[in-house]
Amino acid sequence: MNVKLNKYQIERFSRQIVLKDIGVPGQKKIIQAKVLIVGMGGLGCPAAEFLTRAGIGSLGIVDPDEVDLSNIHRQSLFNVKDLKKSKVLAAKKKLKKINSKTNINCYKISLNKKNCLNIMKKYDFVIDGSDNFETKFLINDFCKRLKKFLVTGAISKFDGHIFTFNFKSKKTPCIRSFFQENEIFENTLNCEYEGVLGTVAGIVGIFQANEILKKILGIGKDLNGYMLILDLLNLNFRKVKLTKFKNV
Repeated sequence: MNVKLNKYQIERFSRQIVLKDIGVPGQKKIIQAKVLIVGMGGLGCPAAEFLTRAGIGSLGIVDPDEVDLSNIHRQSLFNVKDLKKSKVLAAKKKLKKINSKTNINCYKISLNKKNCLNIMKKYDFVIDGSDNFETKFLINDFCKRLKKFLVTGAISKFDGHIFTFNFKSKKTPCIRSFFQENEIFENTLNCEYEGVLGTVAGIVGIFQANEILKKILGIGKDLNGYMLILDLLNLNFRKVKLTKFKNV
């Protein structure tokens, strides 16, 4: 598809276009990109917001839940007027006010083995903002099957974990290479059980959006084969290499 930027778009995205790694060709790539975000919570909200601000052409957002009072301290698209409303519909309303040109598809459902394929195949890139390992494994497995680029995030307390998986490469490890038993880790990096500082969610969600934009543009380095661990209480950051197991 041959995309032409009009005067309004050039002005709107001028601070991105001026970057030598982006320019007009890069902005066109962003406008043509299709991104799926699973989970419109503490990670999905800031990721969706900044992708929309960047000019993403098509965004799919998945979440079966309604906005709860305990969500608002970290889920940046919602306020008290959104209580009891569908997260995806409330998020779409806010995102459309940010960028009316972004096409937003809402899926007020839980992903499962029956619906995951039909939804995921419509998108080029996937952000995992889910809060349980059953869903993370499901997203991982279907992204691997469909050879999608996946950015996974997890948060708890003052800590965040970020993974990127480029499944077009057969050598890429997956999340099962790190988390082998979901029963063991079900309460790990889960803010419902251990709490989380709201800013931690925002930082990790924006990290995820940043990794997607870099991949769309084909610039910089990604975390493929590594996990980035953020200790935001003590400002310690480190990368851990993931080993690809033969059976996963």
